[in-house]
Amino acid sequence: MNIAPFETEHFYAQYEFNTPYQLCNSDCETVTIGALLEMADMSLEQFGLQALGYTESQGNPHLRESIAAMYQHVQPEDVVVLGTPIEGIYLTARALLEPGDEVIVLSPAYDALINMFAHVVGPSNVKKWRFQPQPSAWTLELDDLRRLLSPRTKMVVVNFPHNPTGYLPTPQMQRALAEIVEAHNLWLFCDEMYFGLVHSGTPPIPSAADVSKRAIVLSGLSKTYGLPGLRSGWLIVQDKATRDRLMNWKFYTSICPPAPTEFLAVAALRVWRELRDKNIAQIEQNLALAEVFFQRWPALFTWRRPLAGSTALVGYHVPSVSAVAAQLAAEAGVLIHPATTLDSDDRHMRMGFGRAGFGKALRRFEAWLGR
Repeated sequence: MNIAPFETEHFYAQYEFNTPYQLCNSDCETVTIGALLEMADMSLEQFGLQALGYTESQGNPHLRESIAAMYQHVQPEDVVVLGTPIEGIYLTARALLEPGDEVIVLSPAYDALINMFAHVVGPSNVKKWRFQPQPSAWTLELDDLRRLLSPRTKMVVVNFPHNPTGYLPTPQMQRALAEIVEAHNLWLFCDEMYFGLVHSGTPPIPSAADVSKRAIVLSGLSKTYGLPGLRSGWLIVQDKATRDRLMNWKFYTSICPPAPTEFLAVAALRVWRELRDKNIAQIEQNLALAEVFFQRWPALFTWRRPLAGSTALVGYHVPSVSAVAAQLAAEAGVLIHPATTLDSDDRHMRMGFGRAGFGKALRRFEAWLGR
């Protein structure tokens, strides 16, 4: 059975490593292995002594303890350490869904959050819970979700902080969403890869794992902590029977996490607050640059400032952002991301604010626009 093309990753495979100025990265500024170990008061010598044998399938117990400690109501046995974060989407879809089940997915979204579930239940059984554009913000209505529910609905898939809009629900809305899920005996799959990247002035929310036991949470070190090269992620699964089914699928995929990744993940979780706070500061610095830029180009762009996360969905008033992106990469070496790959239209682009090179890329983009 074929699966839909992974358009976002095809796009980055074409452009990411040969276009020097990038305005669309979803991750945050990274660090070297040496810098991470120094921050965590660990040494390269310790890393060099790490044995390369098999690891525990559910994850290193010390690592699972460190992950559980980041939550209010999560125990180490609830944590499943993954071979790579995206594995968690596949495992959840396989363990909990059957062909013909119905899934409601927040849209726009990263391809895997739509296509992986569509692959299991069938494309016609995936319904889209869509954001609504307002002049200066994106909104999301629970009544729209309620209208999508049917007796065949088994799961609601969300992503908070949201990629690409940067939306974050209020704590009250998050609780109301959990109540809808619980009342209909659904599963809530919540991608929290950007968890904790909350901007100044935005009320934070707890993890969905601390709100409902019907929530299965995906998180990891790639986005908030700027360590995508580790491929370190985890699921929080508080129902044992569900976790056992999921682990059986995991035996058919990665079996166990890589030992070097687990070693470095332990180091990262010693200093997760420092990594997160560094990246929030970078995001807010870049958002300030973006605000000034969009004030200078009000007729060309619609700017809806994000509330959290490292991305925003920006209206770009051209016939085709895809065509402009190809031209811009070729002529100026600047990369923008057409939102068509994220289940949006060709008059929006995703911007990313987590990297140190954002300001230089933005200046180069503006110089190209000025021509």
